Amino acid sequence: MADPTNHNQAGEVAPNTADKQVPTTDSPEATDIPTANAPDPKAANPEDNPNAAKPPKREKPAAAVGEKPAADATEEKPAAAKAAKKEKAPSVEDKPFVQFIEQDYLPALQKAIAQKGVQDLQVSFAKQKVPITGFESAEECWQIIGSWSEIGQRQFNLYFPEEDIQGKKGFSCNEGKKPSTLESFLIDERRITLDLLVFGLVQRLDGQKWLGRN
Repeated sequence: MADPTNHNQAGEVAPNTADKQVPTTDSPEATDIPTANAPDPKAANPEDNPNAAKPPKREKPAAAVGEKPAADATEEKPAAAKAAKKEKAPSVEDKPFVQFIEQDYLPALQKAIAQKGVQDLQVSFAKQKVPITGFESAEECWQIIGSWSEIGQRQFNLYFPEEDIQGKKGFSCNEGKKPSTLESFLIDERRITLDLLVFGLVQRLDGQKWLGRN
C-alpha cells in the first residue's frame, strides 16, 4: 500500500511550495517621491499646476453682535459733500453793523416808507450826540435820521448805542421841536432781522399818524 506522503527518490519529504510564495498586491504603495507624471503638490506653483495644493482661503472675521460694519470710504465722500451743501450762506444780518445799515437797511426803509405815501423822505446815517434834553453828557452813538416836510417838519431818530442791531435800540420823534423822550425800540424780540427792523419802524411812524392819510 502506497504512503500518502510525497517522497522523492532519496526518501526525503518534498517541501511545500506554498510556503515559499511571496505575497503580492495589485495596488502600488503610496510614497512621497514625485514622479514624472505627477509633480510634487507641495513644490509646484498653483498657477502652473492645477493639481497643486491651494492655500486655504482667509475668511473675514465676523462682526460682533450689535457692532456696526465699518463704513465704506466711498460712502463717506457723498456724505461729506451733502454736509457741505447743507451749510447755510451767511445772512445779511451777519454783516458788520455799518455795512448792514448802509447797504441793506436804509434802502429797504426808504422803499417801505415811500410805499406809505411819503414822497420827500430824507434819510441819513451818522454817529453823533443824542438830541434829547438830559443826554448832553452821553457819548455819541450811531443814528438813523429821517425827515420830511409834507405836513410840517417831521423827524425821527433811531438809535444804536451798542453798534449792534441785536443790542439795545432807541427811538425819538418830533415835529419842528427838540425831542423830549427817548423810547425803547423792539426790546421784546429775540432775533432782529432786516424785515423786522423795517416793519417795526414803519409801524411806529404809522402809530404816530405820520404815514398815509394820517
